[in-house]
Formats: sequence, C-alpha cells, structure tokens
Amino acid sequence: MKKIMKKLSTAAIFAALTLTAIGCGNNSTANEQEVEKIKMASWSQAITEQSNLYLAEEKGWFEEAYLDFEYIPGAGGGEAVRNIIAGNADIAFANVEAVLLAMEQGEELRIIYNIYPENVFNLVSLKESNINSMEDLRGKDVGVYSRASGTYQNLLVLLHQAGMTEEDINIVEAGVLNFGPLMNNQVVATAATDTGLFDAQNNELGEVNVIEVKEVLNTPADVFVVTEKVFQEKRDLLIRFLQVYRDSVAYTIENPEEAAEVAVTAAIDGQDEARNLEIINIRNQTSMNADTDEHGLGWLNVDILKEVEETYYDLGLLSQRVNIHEITTNELVEELE
Repeated sequence: MKKIMKKLSTAAIFAALTLTAIGCGNNSTANEQEVEKIKMASWSQAITEQSNLYLAEEKGWFEEAYLDFEYIPGAGGGEAVRNIIAGNADIAFANVEAVLLAMEQGEELRIIYNIYPENVFNLVSLKESNINSMEDLRGKDVGVYSRASGTYQNLLVLLHQAGMTEEDINIVEAGVLNFGPLMNNQVVATAATDTGLFDAQNNELGEVNVIEVKEVLNTPADVFVVTEKVFQEKRDLLIRFLQVYRDSVAYTIENPEEAAEVAVTAAIDGQDEARNLEIINIRNQTSMNADTDEHGLGWLNVDILKEVEETYYDLGLLSQRVNIHEITTNELVEELE
C-alpha cells in the first residue's frame, strides 16, 4: 500500500501554540487558543465503519486541535442534512443523494470533503438463482432496505443503465436485515452495501452473484456537507476538523488493528474485534481512489458529481437540475497538510 501517513498536523499545531504560550510568559493565558465546539451529524449511530473518529477521540487529537467534538447520531443521510439545516450540527456525514434532495428544496449547502469516493452499493443474488444481469430480474421480487435508502436509489441506477425501470420488477422493502428474505427465498436479489454483504457472508449466506453499482456510476458513498452560512462563518473550525479527520483516516489505514480495538467499546456493533478489523479494512479501501492518490484524502471529483446529478434527474428522482458542481469545493481540502 502506498504510504500516505504524515506526521499528524494537529500535533504540530498544538506544539506550535504551546511554544508561543511559553514564550509569552505571564501573557500565555491571553494567547491560548479557545476550544471550540464542533457537532457532526451522522447518518448512523456510532458504528464500526467510523472507527477513525473514535481513534481520534481516544488519542486526544480533537483536543490538540482545540476542538470539543460531539457525534450526533441519526437514521439516514436525510436526517443528518436536516440537522445542519436546523442548526443542530455544524457538519453532516451524509450520502450525496440526501444533499441533492435538500438542494432541490432550495437549501444552500456546500460539499467540502469526499469521505468515501467509492460507491459501496451492490445487488446480491444467490448463485443458485442464476441472476447474471439486470434483465434476469424482470417480473421478480427484489429487496431494498426502504425506498428512502441508498439501496433503493442505487437499484434504480442499475435498472436505468439496463434500460429498465422499477415497473419491470417488484420492489420489496425488507428493512436493514434484508439478507434474511434473500436467504429464505422471499426475494431473488437484494440491494445492499459492501459491509452488509460481508456480514451476511459471515452468517452462512452461501455463494452469491454480485453486481457492483460503482461499475455503472461511482457515486461517492458519503461526503461532508455544511450550510453556506457555516462555510462562510466557520472556515477555520471546519479546516481544523477536516485535518483531524483526514489524519485519523490516514492513521487508521496504516494501523487498522488499533482502530479495531478502540471500536470494541466505542461502536454499538463493535463487540467482535475480528469483525471490526474486516469492516475497517473495507472502509479504508473505499476512502481511497486514483483522485485521492493524486490530490490527497478527501478530494472531490466534480465531474463525477455532475454525472450523478444528471443520472438522478433522468431517473426522475430530481424534478429539476440543482447544479451540484456549483456548491462542491476543494478549497478546504487544499488547505490541509
């Protein structure tokens, strides 16, 4: 693996500020940087996939960057975005689809960091069902988490690429445990994520055929998004947060075992350390691609986001174009060390 870990910049910031304070003698208190609160609204509870954040907390990297970090759990990217719109959080950890839908409602947002540049969604069927293409699904039952989830939206992308619509299949909302209906032959295929597939395979799913959505449309799985107001008024706060986040991802890529250990007590699904390690390694891979190799972790490919918007408009998931490229910026990523 290409080594991308550099000396943590947050530590350097802390050291520099400490030396400044010492040099000022009795005036050090006046020159100390004030600790600022930053609230991150997530699409989920505190799960293993986000172990780099718990590792950053464990090691005190937020404190070194003068940040008081708060994780606000949620149930889906839409809720995470609503939390920043309502002012309940500064930054949202959310899927691109949720951002597009909020923009369609007239919300002023900024996408500032590419958390997972690789699309993590897929369509899974049991090998015995002989589902080798989307055409094989015509007239059959196909599972999704729900119609409000990325599983549904990414299933539509696959259908669209095959010249089909949801009218050509029967969509079954199976809930987050949608591999159960697949294993019980209640559906012939189910839309899921890479980590969902991993867990199912560890629970005797059996041999499967997998169609990966990224081969059709490589939508970033998650991004950091803020309101335009926060982007304009809290730039320094956001840069310090993104620096800690990126440093923690880089560290986790190099030290996944350490992150897996921290997740045992920090993540609601982290009791199995061996599983933690597998999930973390999967997410480490989705944090990197050719763009991040060239520009660094977090880099946003505007052309891909424009393609995603156009696809969702063609699918009818958007009633109008929202010009996502105009609110996507690498300005803050470019300031990271």
